[in-house]
Amino acid sequence: MHDRHPTAQVVTLDEHMFLVDCGEGTQIQMNRYKIRRSRIEYIFISHLHGDHYFGLAGLLNSYGLNGRTEDLWLFAPAQLQEILELQFRVSDTILPYKIHFRALENEGLLVDEKKLTVSCFKVTHRIPTWGFLFREKEKPKKLVPEKLREYSIPASFYHHLKEGSNYTMRDGTVIMNEWVTQPANPRRSYAYCADTIFDESISEKIFGSDLVYHEATYLDDLKERAASRFHSTSRQAATIALKAHAKKLLIGHFSSKYEALDDFLTEASSVFQNVELAMEGVTYTI
Repeated sequence: MHDRHPTAQVVTLDEHMFLVDCGEGTQIQMNRYKIRRSRIEYIFISHLHGDHYFGLAGLLNSYGLNGRTEDLWLFAPAQLQEILELQFRVSDTILPYKIHFRALENEGLLVDEKKLTVSCFKVTHRIPTWGFLFREKEKPKKLVPEKLREYSIPASFYHHLKEGSNYTMRDGTVIMNEWVTQPANPRRSYAYCADTIFDESISEKIFGSDLVYHEATYLDDLKERAASRFHSTSRQAATIALKAHAKKLLIGHFSSKYEALDDFLTEASSVFQNVELAMEGVTYTI
């Protein structure tokens, strides 16, 4: 409704692509926005309400029809495995690639790749629901070329410098690491908070995140309705971002009762200044 579709996000870091939730129409939107879905290695499903996973079986089937052979990792509530097995069994579907299903049961680390980690945390909704925290690993230090030449440091030692080591010359002189390097760019992080009632404890789990996505189903004049349906308001989402000392907030999951969304931005901005609406097809850079 209002040209807004069920939830699906793609998180990208260099060669890595991660799909977070997969509502109806996800494949269509991927085609529309030219998402290279074949590059997705990991899929995370926050909870088993249809607007967050009804597009998944179709996507997995399309992967098979398109000849995918690469393994895929799927993190989701345990019941989803039974649902998918039933769908594939009754349709006599045999996928040409392997799905590694991992049931979400405890908070903690899910993925540990070379450049980043992904962990999960609980939020409070009508059914078990999870948020996800993407955190870049510490980057190597940057080398200063003119200083490397000045101290005649061999290229074979560069990787040690990037890791923070000092260099000792043949005469015993120690070249301190900070003389020839610069600090790496700060690690980036993204927190996806999924569907949840207003819960201040979430701010502790995502503290310091560069970008936070938090649902804002209703405006604050309907906060009682939001609470009764285990959702949040725009003001409450902004409060979480403020308490988490986040750098930026994205709000989304707007109720279909609202056609215009400007009031969401105005309301959230009154609490937390750096806010944007989560709009379809838009790329948000951290």
